[in-house]
Amino acid sequence: MNRMYMLLMFAGTFFTAISQVLLKQSANRSHKSWIYEYLNWRVILSYGIFFGVLLLNTYAYTRVDMKYGAVIDTFSYVFVMLLSFFLLGEKFTRRKVIGNLIIIGGVLLYTL
Repeated sequence: MNRMYMLLMFAGTFFTAISQVLLKQSANRSHKSWIYEYLNWRVILSYGIFFGVLLLNTYAYTRVDMKYGAVIDTFSYVFVMLLSFFLLGEKFTRRKVIGNLIIIGGVLLYTL
């Protein structure tokens, strides 16, 4: 049962990365006025996803040890880098790749 909640948290990190990419897409667009910078579908959907993930994580932490949740949350950096590449066309830089490899290595070292 514990693994199911860990998978839910892992899915939550993926959706968090999607919401961050949505915010970046909104920031890259020009808007009619300052209010539309905050009241557009990307921003509203993004914060809705953040709120849903918050509720999901709050529930999942009732079944998952805190030490595992922190490790699972670090994968959002990897997801953001990958989604930025595929959806926003951002390039992989050497520093981004090295940073994400360090994150993955730390996760592997911690879990082994």
